[in-house]
Amino acid sequence: MTDNTPKRIGPPPRHHLAIMIWIAVFPTLTILNLLLGGMLEQTPTVLRTLILSTIAVPIVIFGLMPPLQRLRLLLLR
Repeated sequence: MTDNTPKRIGPPPRHHLAIMIWIAVFPTLTILNLLLGGMLEQTPTVLRTLILSTIAVPIVIFGLMPPLQRLRLLLLR
């Protein structure tokens, strides 16, 4: 008798999670800097970082991480 139940894959190990976060964060920050860099060039560093992170974090968490997690699952199955 064969067992056709899908194998449950747990949460990613820290190194997988770190790579997925880097894959999502680096291009997001690069694009935001290219798009907003001119408008924010006179802004103090701390305020500029606050603005960019306020935009980048939701993009990464809600937009990019779910597809990366699905891709990881597909690759592991």
